[in-house]
Amino acid sequence: MPVTSRLRALRERHEWFDHLARMIDRYLNNHGYHFAASITYFSVLSLVPLLMVLLAAAGFVLSGHPTLLHELRTGILAAAPGALGPLTRTLVDNVIDHRVKLGIFGLIVGLYSGWNWMNALRDALTGMWDQRKPDLPLLHTIVKDLLALGSLAIAIAVSFGLTEAGAALGGWLLRLLGWSGYGWANVGLQLASVVLALVADWLVFCWVLAKLPREPVPLRFAVRGAAAAAIAFEILKRVANLYLNALGRSPIGVTFGSIVGLLVFVYLVSRVLILAAAWTATAQPQRPPAREPVVVMPPPRPLPSARAALGLVGIGAVAALVLQRLSGGRRARQ
Repeated sequence: MPVTSRLRALRERHEWFDHLARMIDRYLNNHGYHFAASITYFSVLSLVPLLMVLLAAAGFVLSGHPTLLHELRTGILAAAPGALGPLTRTLVDNVIDHRVKLGIFGLIVGLYSGWNWMNALRDALTGMWDQRKPDLPLLHTIVKDLLALGSLAIAIAVSFGLTEAGAALGGWLLRLLGWSGYGWANVGLQLASVVLALVADWLVFCWVLAKLPREPVPLRFAVRGAAAAAIAFEILKRVANLYLNALGRSPIGVTFGSIVGLLVFVYLVSRVLILAAAWTATAQPQRPPAREPVVVMPPPRPLPSARAALGLVGIGAVAALVLQRLSGGRRARQ
């Protein structure tokens, strides 16, 4: 039995398999791989301006606390070997001296890379929903994407803030009740933190899958896809944590291994999100349209030509005269 026939039989027999096949078809036909690569590229590109903004913020903090700056310089000279210590100290001084320019440049580049990241994400979700990208002015598109980026950042901050607050509250309750030394209590706290993280991820993915496509979809359509994406995201986080712990304490391994791990992690998360969108968009089976009833009509008869029509008219006139004379003859005999 050919493979194609087997797959068709499985799709007709199992609804979940048919849904999976439609999801993969949607992902491949609508360039899911390209969208995942684009999101990964702009995600890594956005880290550079983010680091610049963070360095500028650290420069403002250090410039207002001379004691902290002195301790930092002393620690750098003590920890860095040889000529690396003075070089690092000079870099710190340059960051503090040019913190305003560094922050402004980081913000400008960050807005540009962030807009490209959001644009790639929204185009990916729009493609998975098989929607057409609206032909809007560039400025209008940029403003909408930046507003969506800000909304997503707020949603992520609130979600993970609630998760951290719940974990801290759970630890405080354990200490208050005197259960922090019990193993079962710590295991229960860890399970509760995992559940809170899943709920937080689910809320964020619901919002992303429903509201970020160019044409927003009802939130109820994104519930199951967001749940699957949240579970996969937590699994990827655990695997990434194990990977970072396995790198060891080697500076080279930590540096390059972390970069490679970050690239792989962002790419896998992007693929999970796009696959969840494709799964959500193909939740309803595509049924063939109902056929219209077939009406059998007799073939139309061809119209007579002008010559044939004149001939028929002449024959009818002659037949009428003959009938008229015959009827007149009978009346005369009577």
